[in-house]
Amino acid sequence: MISLNRVSMQYQMAGRPIDVLKDLDLDVEARERVAIVGPSGSGKTTLLLVMTGLEQPSGGEVVIHEQSLAALDRDARADLRRDNIGIVFQSFHLVPSLTAEENVALPLDIAGQSQGRRRARDMLARVGLGERGGHYPAQLSGGEQQRVAIARALVHEPTLLVADEPTGNLDERTGEGIIELLFTLNRESGTTLLLVTHDPHLADRCDRSLRLENGQLHPVAGK
Repeated sequence: MISLNRVSMQYQMAGRPIDVLKDLDLDVEARERVAIVGPSGSGKTTLLLVMTGLEQPSGGEVVIHEQSLAALDRDARADLRRDNIGIVFQSFHLVPSLTAEENVALPLDIAGQSQGRRRARDMLARVGLGERGGHYPAQLSGGEQQRVAIARALVHEPTLLVADEPTGNLDERTGEGIIELLFTLNRESGTTLLLVTHDPHLADRCDRSLRLENGQLHPVAGK
């Protein structure tokens, strides 16, 4: 499903190079559930951006579905994400001028798929927001906005879901419901899950946990 080969990411800060990822290797199999943990500022979000083609690494290769992202232009990478990948960001990235239902339907509308609104309503119901589809992001709490973002990432039934703290802004009960939804999708649709999380319960549910520290991934003991 995903292969990262000697991937590096370097930024310039005050004229000095900062190494965020250093010759990092990672292989994730189809249907696998992988948790990425690590201290704040360790580069977890950068890793997600690189592995989904939203940022280009400074070195190395990212392969998804046997396609090297370096061989794809910007439009082709966007098509790959649209057709195969669901992404949940910590900052949600909801369109403020669209209702919750319209935000969730957006990936289907862009792809020209029919029945986008019906599928959006169904997915909003699955994340517990069936009565909030007509509300705009500014009318929703942070936790509700996060659930809209999760619904949008799942509505096109991606083969890969990449999520940055998917339960981070949710209360315990709602977070547990989202965890069950993610793992049901994995079980019923074969969706591969790659989850950045500080939630030990979510990490324990995954097949393995990897810790990102000093630019490298290391297996977590017991996982």
